[in-house]
Order: sequence, then C-alpha cells, then structure tokens
Amino acid sequence: MPNSGSLSSLSDRDTMRAGITYVDGPRLARSLIAAADWVAAGREEINRINVFPVPDGDTGTNFTLTLRAVADALKALGDASLPVTAKTMAQAAVLGARGNSGMMLAHFLLGFTEALGDRSVATAPDVATAIRQGADRLYESLDDPREGTILTVARDAAIAAEPIARASGDVGSFMRRLLEEGEAALARTPELMQVLKDAGVVDAGGKGFVRMLEGVVRYIAGDPIVPAEFGSESSGDGDIPAALVSVAAERDFQYCTEVLVRGESLPAANEVRSALRAFGGSTVVAVTGDILKIHVHTDTPEAVFTYATRWGRVASTKAQDMRVQHRKLAHADRRPVAIVTDTSADLSDSLLDRHRIAMVPLQVMFGDTTFRDRVELKPEEFYRRLRTSAELPTTSQPAPADFIQVLRDAAQEADEIVAVLLGSNLSGTFNAAQAAIKAGSLQGVHLVDSRSASLGVGLLALRGAELAASGWNGARVAEELRRIQPHTGMLLTVDRYDNLLRSGRISRGKAWLAGMLDVKPILSFDADGKVVPIERIRGRENVEARVLALLDQRLTPRPKVVRFGVAHADAPEAAQRIQAALVERYHPRDCLVSLATGVLGTHVGPGAWGVFYQIEDDAPTPKRGPHTE
Repeated sequence: MPNSGSLSSLSDRDTMRAGITYVDGPRLARSLIAAADWVAAGREEINRINVFPVPDGDTGTNFTLTLRAVADALKALGDASLPVTAKTMAQAAVLGARGNSGMMLAHFLLGFTEALGDRSVATAPDVATAIRQGADRLYESLDDPREGTILTVARDAAIAAEPIARASGDVGSFMRRLLEEGEAALARTPELMQVLKDAGVVDAGGKGFVRMLEGVVRYIAGDPIVPAEFGSESSGDGDIPAALVSVAAERDFQYCTEVLVRGESLPAANEVRSALRAFGGSTVVAVTGDILKIHVHTDTPEAVFTYATRWGRVASTKAQDMRVQHRKLAHADRRPVAIVTDTSADLSDSLLDRHRIAMVPLQVMFGDTTFRDRVELKPEEFYRRLRTSAELPTTSQPAPADFIQVLRDAAQEADEIVAVLLGSNLSGTFNAAQAAIKAGSLQGVHLVDSRSASLGVGLLALRGAELAASGWNGARVAEELRRIQPHTGMLLTVDRYDNLLRSGRISRGKAWLAGMLDVKPILSFDADGKVVPIERIRGRENVEARVLALLDQRLTPRPKVVRFGVAHADAPEAAQRIQAALVERYHPRDCLVSLATGVLGTHVGPGAWGVFYQIEDDAPTPKRGPHTE
C-alpha cells in the first residue's frame, strides 16, 4: 500500500477489483475518507428529508461533520496499523459527533472498533462481525430505541449480509451485499414509523448510513468520489418534507444540546443516560477512555451543562435552537435581502420568525462558565442566576465562528445581508463583524452601527426587515437605517448601582451617596452612542413620571410615525405601566415590551428599565402594513 492518503492509488484499486481478502489500517482509513466525501456530496438531500426525531433539517449536516472529523483524524494519522487506525477513527467520531445522528454513528464505530480488537488485519468475516457488533452497540446505547431509524438499517443490513462474507471471503462482495441490504432496509423504514410514511420519506439517519456504505463501495469499485463544499449543493426543487412536519408533543424540546466532559473516572453510559432523563429526550451518551460525550434534546441546556460538571471537566458545550432551525426550513425560498442582528436586540422569537431576522449570540459569563446569549442562556434563566450568583456576570462580543456561521447561513438564503448591530462605542461586536466578513471572505454584507443597545438595535432591525420585504436592495436599506438612526433614542433608569459601578459608568463614592439618598439616575445615549447621565431623580415613585416628561420634551413637536420599545431587567410591572402610558399618549406604530437578555441585564442590573424610541417621519412606507405585537 502506498503511503499517500490519496484515494486514487491504482495498485490498490487493481487489488480490490481482483478480490479483497483482508482490510488493514490504510484500507480502512481510505474507505472512511471516501465515505465522508460521498456523504458530504449528499448532505442537502439528507437534510431535506429529516423529519425524525425532530424536523430540524440538520441530519445531513451532522452526519457529514461527524464523518469529516473522522476523515480529518485519519488523514492526520497517515498509514498506521489496523488497531491504531480503528481507535483513532472511533475517538474522532466521539469527539466530533454532531447531533443525534452523529452520536449514533459514533456508537456504531465504537462497536466496530471493539469487535476488531488487536487484529493486524481483518478478513471479510471479521469485518462482517464487526459491523454487526457495531449495530448491536448502537442499539444498546439508546434510551428509547425506535425501529425505522438508522438503528434498523444498520442491524438488518448487517444480519442479512453476514453470510456472504463467510461464503465468499471477499470484502468487496460483502460490502456490495451490505449496501444492497441497507438500501432495502432503508426503503422499509416508512412502514415502521408513521411520521416517515406521512411525510413520504425514508429515515434521514438511515439514508446517511446507506450513503456511507455507498461511498465505501464506490471506492472499492474505483468510481469517482466527488467531495462537496458546504453551500455548493442545491437544496432541490419543491417542498421540503422536514418543513411540513410538526414535532410530536413528547419530543418538542427546544434545544439540541451537547456536552463534552473529560475525566479520569467517568461513569458508565447507562448511569449518565438515566440521570439525563429528567432533562429531556433523544438522549445518546458515549464514553471512551477519558471522554464522555452527551447529546440530549432539552428546554434547559444550561442545567445540563451544570449537571455535567459532577462527572468531570466540561471541555465544550453546544446548544442549537431546533425550533429556529425548523422555522428556517419553512422559509427556504431565496430572497434579495436578509436582516441579521445580535442578541442584544431584545426582539421576541415571534417577531424574529415573522420577519426572518437572524441573530448572532453575544456571550455572557458567570465566573468561568461562558454561555451564548439567548441560545444557551435564556433571559429568564439569566435573572435566576443573577439573583443567586456570588459574583456579577460579564459579557463579551460574539465568537468569530458564530458570526461567520450566521452570516454564511444568511448568504445561503439571500443575495445581500444587512447586519444591524450593538453600538460600536458599547461593545466590540461591530468590529467583530468586520473581522468576520474579512475572515469568511463574505460578499454583499452591509453593516449598520445602531449606536444603541437593546430595543434600540431591535427597532432598527425591524424597520430594515420591513424595507427588505418591500423590495429594497441591501445598500438602500442600510442607507435608510443610517438616516433613521439619529432620530432614535433611549431613556433608561437603574434600580441599583452594583452593575454600573463595575462597568465604570459611575464612581463608587457617587454610587454610595445616591443609594443613601434613594437617587435614581436617568441615562441616555449621546450622538456617538455613548451612555451619558442626563438627570437624577429622588425616589423610585417619581422616576416614571419624569421619564415620560423628558420623552415629551424630546418628541415635541409630535412625530407623525414613531415606534417604542420598553425593555426591562426583571421589572415587568414598571414596563407594563410605561407601555400603557406610551400607547395612550402617542398612538405609536409599535410599542414592544421585552425582558432584556443578559447582555443588557449584566450592565444595568435587576429592576432597571428603559424606553427606546424611533422616529420614522418622512420615511417611505413599505408595502406591508404595521406589525404591532
């Protein structure tokens, strides 16, 4: 065998066509590399039919990324013995496992590796036994094994094809029979699961598994393997089945959550699965060496992350909003302009969905634990933590990878992007976006510095989405938002000074005196988007009236078209009173009320609230009517 990792070795092909009596390390590695490329080339079709366990349209992506992690590890390893190659493959699958399908694939490869043991070469019967034991390991790993999934396809194909390995002794003949049986088992999956039958599709995880087998068979036959880069495939014509399927009530959890734990004395997988039942469903757990990988669908990812610390050091976490993924599938048609903002914008999920606004998560840190705002730490959980935390949280701009991913996703569905972001004088988010555009070689992205925060960002993004929907191009939308921005503003008050002190907005001596005198500041933004104090009011009961009076001064003469937003840091009663007063006085186009996320809550503390306004006089009216929530 040549030392190169190339798939085009003629000597190896000729050997395989003549019959393959054994598999060694290099042959196993090249087969898996070919399989990874072939699965990647079919990623979008697998995503399209992904309706179980939840219709979030990412099974193809997760299966592909898991196999790609395996392929990358094997390429880095180079030619090695079969035991070393197999162990590298299995460990890479666990470390790189993505989503439910990736975790199931990792278990299959763990079982396959365990069955091979320390053999220097594996005969056709050895390979057949290893594949069957991989299917058995997969079945045993599941808390709720369901027929009609990758589980059925792997097991039925392995059992049906195993006799040909013993009869012929040829690995190639066995793999071709395994593929045939896998295709037959896949075709039967709709008869085993009603949701597949109703959608008119086969199981997406099973499809990924069969395509992996097909990649190996194509390599054996010398057929071309065409790798695909993400974003290069067409998603196909017509409806997307995954977009048309509703999530079963018992599986309707919001987040696909993953945790990687490192430790010397890790618990058994069964023990972990049992403990995680309290958090959600679709649980898959893998343990190998000092690695524990957890996958669970849950509504409380942060609770899972915290619970996992009892087993060892949490090395990495991930939480993807499956409901957002499902909503995106329903909006798969391409559009001229997409609007992107960040999680400081404080817009509700329903508004984001209605206007198809994507969000880049900022980061909130409690001690050594970092959460992606609104993704891994919802506002309600942030305030629960804030009330009990011994130390105040901090915030940070979005991770570069998150920025690039959200912008690339937006570019998949639109020709241009307008990104409306947290003010550049308040955060490094705007600069991070500029760096992400450069690093990702992204084109057609227009950045708008809101020079604001919270619903000041959100109201601008909302207006941008309306203009984009009315047919404006990206440059014109961005230009109009920059015209509106000087006609926006904020009046915000805080109930306590701890957070302002830590941010350096006020000196410690002044904060102590203000607290003693029950003085509440009213803050605003200057023309550059910097926070400035404009007044101090004695007594909490006097603040609301003074904010409304200051607002009357700013909005005289009365604007023809104005929007309001009231954001609060766990102060719903005050927010509701202010909203009622604003609606009565101004009859605004919108008057949104929002529980501020951790981005604002970190800096203003509990009990704070603020009014954001946006004057849209002399602005063109989009074709669609007002969207009051």
